[in-house]
Amino acid sequence: MLQIECLPLLQDNYAWLLFEPRSGTSGVVDPAEAEPVLVRLRELGRSLDLILCTHHHQDHVGGNQELKKATGCRVVGPARDAARIPGLDMGVAEGHSLPFGATHARIIETPGHTRGHIAYWFEQAQALFCADTLFALGCGRLFEGDAATMQRSLAKLRALPDDTRVYCGHEYTLGNARFALTVDPDNAALRERVRQIEALRARGEPTVPSQLGEEKRTNPFLRWDDPGIRRRLGLETADDAAVLGEIRARKDRF
Repeated sequence: MLQIECLPLLQDNYAWLLFEPRSGTSGVVDPAEAEPVLVRLRELGRSLDLILCTHHHQDHVGGNQELKKATGCRVVGPARDAARIPGLDMGVAEGHSLPFGATHARIIETPGHTRGHIAYWFEQAQALFCADTLFALGCGRLFEGDAATMQRSLAKLRALPDDTRVYCGHEYTLGNARFALTVDPDNAALRERVRQIEALRARGEPTVPSQLGEEKRTNPFLRWDDPGIRRRLGLETADDAAVLGEIRARKDRF
């Protein structure tokens, strides 16, 4: 129903090429630059119908205008941040359903990293494109939101099915893993995952996508209500946003 290909860009960015074979619809999520996308599309013999943007940062929208000029594609992005999405043709918001050939994506608003950040959830394909809100073993910096805003956004994503594959925007996993051990050292599942991540990176292989169920078990940024993490932080009775905020602050200093 949805073919997905990883396209590494810049230093550590990932764009995601999408293809729905029944209709021949082709798309790309967060193209930081245009030329590698165009090269790969030519290799595959595909056109480009849609660019799906999650937020306005240049390392996610830098290729929009050139791709639009070269292919005639349409640009989709957060309506709440329309002025900062280059080439935007269609603004989408919480709960909207975006057709993509024979399938569709549900729009989830996930502010915190930026005020207009969104995620695309292809339920039928079990695929979540969440860019810089939720990383493998991490979450985005709070550039335009506070901890409470980010915690609410992450809670929306945590509520999705465990078998959802998480397609984030960067290869940050090894650093995230080493930090996660500092706040959750007794988590056996986390320790095993760190070993797997170290092996993948030693071979030069990507660590994403991950599975959401695995994130729920090992990602401290989704485990603000875990008693062990709370004890380690000295925040046993704090509210969830305060716990997330402390984890994020420690990661910022890590």
